[in-house]
Amino acid sequence: MSEPVLEIKNLNVDYGLGDQAVHAVRDVNLTLHRGEVLGLAGESGSGKSTLAYGLTRLLAPPGVVTGGEVIYHPENAEAYDILGLSDKQLQAFRWAETAIVFQGAMNSLNPVHKISTQLTDVLAAHEPQMSPHSRNARAREMLKLVGISPDRMDAYPHQLSGGMRQRVMIGMALILQPQVVIMDEPTTALDVVMQRQILGQLIELRERLGFSVIFITHDLSLLVEFSNRIAIMYGGRIVEEAQATALYRDSLHPYSAGLLNSFPALRGPRRELSGIPGSPPDLKGMPTGCSFHPRCPKVFDPCADNIPVLGNPSTPDGSTRTVACWLHPVKQPVG
Repeated sequence: MSEPVLEIKNLNVDYGLGDQAVHAVRDVNLTLHRGEVLGLAGESGSGKSTLAYGLTRLLAPPGVVTGGEVIYHPENAEAYDILGLSDKQLQAFRWAETAIVFQGAMNSLNPVHKISTQLTDVLAAHEPQMSPHSRNARAREMLKLVGISPDRMDAYPHQLSGGMRQRVMIGMALILQPQVVIMDEPTTALDVVMQRQILGQLIELRERLGFSVIFITHDLSLLVEFSNRIAIMYGGRIVEEAQATALYRDSLHPYSAGLLNSFPALRGPRRELSGIPGSPPDLKGMPTGCSFHPRCPKVFDPCADNIPVLGNPSTPDGSTRTVACWLHPVKQPVG
């Protein structure tokens, strides 16, 4: 395993304060290694996007990080906690070291500015020493890199297709060559063919430029194909983490198995899709014990009363994966 580029330690995020606070992310521990794609999956409301906005300090009020650390490891420099940066340091950090591609490209791009303006503004803010000609050349180069003709530099967002707008957002995220790119369900509004094209291009760019990716989606089938590792979130917690192939072949948590059985296999014999009964938990009134136990087909005695600990299970590959489930005793807790 390569060296870490981002370490999330015991991160907690709430919405609101005091007794009425909603605990949206609880005690999350994750490590993103240099050059890898880490997938983050779960149903809507599981805390995936809140985790991304919390670690980059993009939470809108009343969201607040109530505990934990987010340690960033820059190349050839000393590591530091993102949560401890001043406003000025944070402004320099964003886009240059970490960038986010949001779900709705049309909402992320300014509708009254040309694509060229929006790309070069990023360069003007972070690299003021660059000449206008150099900024324009870099923007044209980045558009070409993400598969858009530089002739579209003077187009407005509404003149581009949904797939092209998403490619522009990817180009904007990569224009300063950050070490970490967070993709928050970037292909949800696109058709299946366009999804594959954009994700395939993203992987090609990652191999060429060497950045790391946190890929957030509710579509586990995409993560199995494009991720190195996958972490599964439920009720604001990580419930399982493993190599993508290991999770697909042998998921340990019943929730992970439910997600995997919710989409059809592209190859092999036909199988019945089972899905997951019930609804995700209300974060204002979480169930006691394991938060998944009201929906779990394998629930037994300890599940309703005791919260399972995330850690390495007693399995042959237990040292390379973690799970929080009473079906699998933990040898070494995480955190």
